[in-house]
Amino acid sequence: MKNPLGKLFVISAPSGAGKTTLCQELVRHDPHLHHLVSHTTRTPRPGEQDGCDYTFISQDEFSRMIDADLFAEWAVVHGNYYGTSMERIQKILECGEDVLMDIDVQGAGQIRRRNLDATFVFILPPSMEVLSGRLRNRRSDAEDVISRRLQKAAEEIQCYKQYDYLVINDELGKTLEKLQAIITAARLEVGWLDERWIAKEFYLNPG
Repeated sequence: MKNPLGKLFVISAPSGAGKTTLCQELVRHDPHLHHLVSHTTRTPRPGEQDGCDYTFISQDEFSRMIDADLFAEWAVVHGNYYGTSMERIQKILECGEDVLMDIDVQGAGQIRRRNLDATFVFILPPSMEVLSGRLRNRRSDAEDVISRRLQKAAEEIQCYKQYDYLVINDELGKTLEKLQAIITAARLEVGWLDERWIAKEFYLNPG
């Protein structure tokens, strides 16, 4: 049984909650799930590769893509621009494969306003104390940047009711199991089945 279109999954979380690692692990274990690489204007962090972690572009190029309405969503986060290509999403879904989007609450809101059929998941850290420790352990941001991220996290967490599912990332393995269960449940929704396949295989007089 193969659905004519893939399923779109949107995962959001405060910076430092572990959503990038979770998304990478989900894709690694699921060949039909594709993690989209977002465009961003920020400077690559040590070890990040263009086209793998993000597509790094200039502010001018990002502005051009906004004007041409090429993003399914875009947002300004901590002074940097992030966006997801609508074309990349459509190409994967039209192949019957699923898309996993790792975006913030602003971007998720834009996806809703575009009326794209998606399953929305919000990832929480075990506590703000744990989140603060994770951000500082990165050793990639100055203290003032960390403070802004924590303030932003407090604001984003208030949006959790806009999501379909809420998962606390307290232990990687258990969190992955919960996310995999959500993905499996979404794929089994009756409304997502290919009615033509049901008719062909099970109806005595299809038509």
